[in-house]
Amino acid sequence: MNFKRGYHREAPEINLIPLIDVLLVILIFLMVTTTYARYSELKINLPSAAGEASPQKPQSIQVSVDPSGRYQINEQNVDSTTEALVKSMSGIAKGNAEMVVVISADAKASHQSVINVMEAARQAGLARITFSTQSSNN
Repeated sequence: MNFKRGYHREAPEINLIPLIDVLLVILIFLMVTTTYARYSELKINLPSAAGEASPQKPQSIQVSVDPSGRYQINEQNVDSTTEALVKSMSGIAKGNAEMVVVISADAKASHQSVINVMEAARQAGLARITFSTQSSNN
């Protein structure tokens, strides 16, 4: 008995369309969930240079701002108005526009207090402003 008489054996096929669909879904999933490396993680060796200190220290105006918004200019108390700051800075600078305004503001001083000092320096004709900080010893 031959039971396989009318039976034609077909070659197996691999249907690629469902395989491609599954791979595209996996690719999209990986693209959405991937986090990218940040540039801040780069290891950079900065160049170093040796320089001499300037023989002349530029003249400066020391402005201190405390947490409550009071001002001192060169260790002299000043009213908290912009006009008083301008008058005091102009009197110290005496027309020397190259003087540096060094702002020492308390960490809890309001942003507006520091902006008032910067505005007063601008009105007094002083364009060179810097901020003093202290380094933390960790």
